[in-house]
Amino acid sequence: MNRRTILKNLALVIGGSVLLPSCLHSDGTSYVQLKHVQINEDQQKLMADVAETIIPKTNTPGAKELGLPAFTLKMIDDCFNKKEQEAFVAGLVAFQNKIKKEHGKDFGWLDVKQREAILLAIEKAAQNAKPGAHPDPVTNFFSIIKGQTTFGYTTSQYFMTKEIPYELVPGRYIVHHPVSKLKLKTA
Repeated sequence: MNRRTILKNLALVIGGSVLLPSCLHSDGTSYVQLKHVQINEDQQKLMADVAETIIPKTNTPGAKELGLPAFTLKMIDDCFNKKEQEAFVAGLVAFQNKIKKEHGKDFGWLDVKQREAILLAIEKAAQNAKPGAHPDPVTNFFSIIKGQTTFGYTTSQYFMTKEIPYELVPGRYIVHHPVSKLKLKTA
């Protein structure tokens, strides 16, 4: 065999083996490297599944497609103080344990109706909580992820250009406007 061909094939095999781990995540979820919050990939996938349940893909892009789980994690990592970050992680772990205990499997393996029912029950419990009472960790986790997912969606490029096109305050200046199109009031 030709030595040049062998070296070329060897380079392709080594390059492919280096790229292979990055190709294994085929669910559309991007995993974020965080500085302050310690969350593993399974927990990031759980957050992505919760976000996708909040904003599912229909004829519009869903949370995963818009990158909202990564946005949420980055906001929590960069903008929340240490106490809030710890409360969020504790709520995430409590949520994960609660789902496994009640349903015997991960949140991602539940069907859409079960996911929606779980999140609606948590939201209802949060609404029925006494004012000023210390929030349950699961409720705290859900309120943060719902708020950040909604914030990310309403400030996303897709939403601002396709759903509600944003126009600067003064608006357009129409130089030439025919008088025949004006609605004049007669006295």
